[in-house]
Amino acid sequence: MQTKAVVLLLAITVLACQRKITTTTPLQLPQTFKNIKIDGGRISIDGGPCEPSIAINPSNTDNIVAGAILNRAYHSMDGGKTWTTQKLTSSFGVFGDPVITPDFKGNFYYSHLSDPTGKGWQDSQILDRIVIQKSGDGGKTWNDGSFTGLRHPKDQDKQWLAVHPKNNTLYISWTEFDQYGSRAEKDKSRILFSQSADEGKTWAAPIQINELEGDCIDDDQTPEGAVPAVGLDGTVYIAWSYDEKIYLDKSTDGGISWLDKDIVVSDQPGGWTFAIPGIFRANGLPITAIDNSNGPHSGTLYVNWCDQRNGTTDTDVWLAKSTDQGKTWSAPIRVNNDAPGKQQFFTWMDIDQTTGDLYFVFYDRRAYDDNQTDVYIAYSRDGGKTFVNQKVSETPFTPNPNAFFGDYNNISAHAGRVRPIWTRADGISLSVWTALIDLEEKK
Repeated sequence: MQTKAVVLLLAITVLACQRKITTTTPLQLPQTFKNIKIDGGRISIDGGPCEPSIAINPSNTDNIVAGAILNRAYHSMDGGKTWTTQKLTSSFGVFGDPVITPDFKGNFYYSHLSDPTGKGWQDSQILDRIVIQKSGDGGKTWNDGSFTGLRHPKDQDKQWLAVHPKNNTLYISWTEFDQYGSRAEKDKSRILFSQSADEGKTWAAPIQINELEGDCIDDDQTPEGAVPAVGLDGTVYIAWSYDEKIYLDKSTDGGISWLDKDIVVSDQPGGWTFAIPGIFRANGLPITAIDNSNGPHSGTLYVNWCDQRNGTTDTDVWLAKSTDQGKTWSAPIRVNNDAPGKQQFFTWMDIDQTTGDLYFVFYDRRAYDDNQTDVYIAYSRDGGKTFVNQKVSETPFTPNPNAFFGDYNNISAHAGRVRPIWTRADGISLSVWTALIDLEEKK
């Protein structure tokens, strides 16, 4: 009787496990990904292409738009298989930090830094505002743009965009410097916020949202990394790094008022700037995102970053999450799943809002003892409890520390279509790549 009971119990357990696997993992990613070179592969006189951004049109996932410094714009109408390249122009100047964001009407927005005189760093008007240009035809053409943050002689830098999921309002946040690079104690930096209710034609006067101002050195004591996220109820969340911590502020009235006291999401030991061998400069600035899907983790707020809490030779990718609108946060969750002692850096995160699945892209050196570098993606289908890591680049590259490499990569996901974008540095020759990643039915 006991033996039969044990056999029966084992059979029931196996059947339950089989059913569990079948119902919780109906889809999977393919094991290899076709890499597509969008631009580059040669030595460039303007420092690019690098620092790329990418976005999938939620109204037509075959339409994808990307950008790279200083003034490159790309668009694809076949899901990223082929790309058209153009140089973005504006009367306000185009000077890097490309940010591509779609709205829910099929428009794209390309936000960037300014260079109104075209003289670059030779003119004090450089970085005098944040510029936002709009395309209504899938990235084929762009208007001259609008701007926010014109507060000369202060400098405006490191912006990012988000869109309200219901009313299409645009939100933007960035760092303002009294004087970029100044070491004077009197010069301070802060996080600013603005919004547009008319598809980027006009912008509200910027307001400061952070509690603690920093210096202007563009280092750990400077608040940076302000990436907005907007919930279904219209709550706006923005996290940034400053002084070995990641802070969060939020607005429940569409950006009019903000918390008096910022919330600490996590510590960030060593700060947001750190050294990676072979890389011109590196950072672990945070990315904020919220699950607006109808999935089981809807409403969960996430912040993703890198730091060196495990040592300077073991940079890792981290995630923290909140299920109570940012009031409290989980302990940091390690996204990369390799053994300790290797470098993972330059992370970015996106959420497929049709499913709530999380997707990450980052550089990875787990397979090497030198500066050879792969590109990995990670994804989570259980709200950040577990992660699958997969190499996405077809071959490694070895960068040159004397070549500017940019400050970020990017990833976009919608309806099972995932498009990471990254910079590849073969010595001092830079190129920008994506990979064709689409969910397939589990065989």
